[in-house]
Amino acid sequence: MTQMALVIDLNVCVGCHACVTSCKEWNTSGESGSLADLNPYDADPSGTFFNRVQSFEAGSFPNAETIHFPKSCLHCEDPPCVPVCPTGASYKRKEDGLVLVDFDRCIGCKYCAWACPYGARELDEGRKEMTKCTLCVDRIHDQNLSERDRQPACVLACPTSARLFGDIHDPESVVSKAIEERGGYQLMPEWNTRPANHYLPRVPTEAASCGSGSCSCKTSGSVADPAQSPESLDAQLERGELHLASMATRI
Repeated sequence: MTQMALVIDLNVCVGCHACVTSCKEWNTSGESGSLADLNPYDADPSGTFFNRVQSFEAGSFPNAETIHFPKSCLHCEDPPCVPVCPTGASYKRKEDGLVLVDFDRCIGCKYCAWACPYGARELDEGRKEMTKCTLCVDRIHDQNLSERDRQPACVLACPTSARLFGDIHDPESVVSKAIEERGGYQLMPEWNTRPANHYLPRVPTEAASCGSGSCSCKTSGSVADPAQSPESLDAQLERGELHLASMATRI
């Protein structure tokens, strides 16, 4: 069974929120829109976002670090939000493993939000319907788009290529290889929900300097080898392995 998912590299996420804004832009005008922003900027903001980035400090001076942790629906392989839905609005698709919401059936009871241990569902106060990340289902299967563009908006927007997308059940996919090579892990596996999305762990700053054995650019492809030629970059772009948004950071 296919299981599409995101793999997020915490070692190169810079907390720029490009994934947040691109997600909001695409989905508020797509099949899931419109997404309410009732009070987006004040001290107590409210609004609907499928993707959020939480930032916090770890360690103590002088070795403190800021960690940016993007979080959205994890598209669990055993999603607890599905069986509690009284109308069948929450469901998991067999063809791609995505957990989605049928807005025509949703009554806004919030049962799915209570069942989700990750806090990944948000009730849109304007529509009174439960919303969540769809992995841009209206993009990834759109045959009118080029193969490179059939990815979630957050993946295409990431300037550091911290977000990877693919089938985690395919051992040859970029996400499966990243999980295997970098020790990708699931969020809160003790809940037995089998989250499809994975995270690639951070490497300590002193061990992550470019050229070291644990440098993330050697395994994740997040930073190009300075010796790469323009031709090799063009080849990566042609194969869909290099995002236009991140290309400027590599040459």
